[in-house]
Amino acid sequence: MRVRPGVIETIAAHCLRSYPLEACGLVLGPGEALIEAFPGRNEAQSARVFTMAPADVLAAERRAEALGLSVVGVFHSHTHSEAYPSPTDVRQAVDPRWVYIVVSLARTLVELRAFRIDRGRVWELELIEERA
Repeated sequence: MRVRPGVIETIAAHCLRSYPLEACGLVLGPGEALIEAFPGRNEAQSARVFTMAPADVLAAERRAEALGLSVVGVFHSHTHSEAYPSPTDVRQAVDPRWVYIVVSLARTLVELRAFRIDRGRVWELELIEERA
């Protein structure tokens, strides 16, 4: 999956700023590419789960519409575990076409991985960052 320059950095920076709480946000694109990351607030205020603030979801949807894009996925951080969807993440996956980005903050270096989730099955996606 193609990723516009700066998207990965935006996601990682938001996750680091939100630590020790889980971070969350949405990603915008035409479906086959990630064009923009839209950071959100975690209303759960938790290091283990996230609930994106409804006002932020609405703002992301409006931003996508203004750019002629769609919400094509979600990102969130795992503060103490691997960059892989947890059982909760798999249960809560809302759309098999979405990209699910998990960012691990468990080590010194931030690790970011992307997945598709469909009916309990998880597939990893390769992220290819475009050149500026």
